[in-house]
Amino acid sequence: MQQRTILVVDDDESIVELMRDFLENDGFRVSTALRAEEAMATFQASDVHLILLAIIMPGLDGFELCRRIRAISGVPILFLSARDDDMHKIRGLGIGGDDYIVKTASPSEIVARVKAALRRAEAPPMHAGPRLLDFGRLQVDPASRDVKVDGVSVPLTPREYDLLRLLCERPGQVITYEQLLRQFWEGIGDKHTVRVHIARLREKIELDLDQPGYVANVWGVGYRFEGKPR
Repeated sequence: MQQRTILVVDDDESIVELMRDFLENDGFRVSTALRAEEAMATFQASDVHLILLAIIMPGLDGFELCRRIRAISGVPILFLSARDDDMHKIRGLGIGGDDYIVKTASPSEIVARVKAALRRAEAPPMHAGPRLLDFGRLQVDPASRDVKVDGVSVPLTPREYDLLRLLCERPGQVITYEQLLRQFWEGIGDKHTVRVHIARLREKIELDLDQPGYVANVWGVGYRFEGKPR
């Protein structure tokens, strides 16, 4: 198997070296950068499979670097932050981060979450059956992974598509947060991770975000797909 390269970006050299030691001991190749500008140049010049990204840095911060990378690549980005607050987590996941790890996490947990993110990114797509899933305004084509709203193709990330596909194949059924975390995040993460990805999906397929017609909340439990098959 090809050795995976992890790009660690943090202005704290001690954190960078610590992450390098953990990851290299587990068989990864590690590139490092102390500033976002340096990280962007490294990313564009080499084959990077995952980025561990600090948020607070001089110059460009981690959020802005994430936005710039997301404009050109779907590489997994895991925020590594000293702050354990919901607003930072929601913002990081909302701009395209795949996970948010607090720096107090144990080395084994950090490595486990890196491995889980790589497995998700490299997993083959769910089996694509031939049947078009038609819910009127919303159509999902499993054969092409194309999603259309009012006849116009909507660009979804692979994770957004997989979430939608699972939900719309079980209309009327309640899918819990725990089921979604097990299915798509290998049980690693929390409800915020699921909520942010669902919020991004809704922005692309719903007419009214205050009264979603397809992906409905089941408060405290999870979600239910409300579309009616045609």
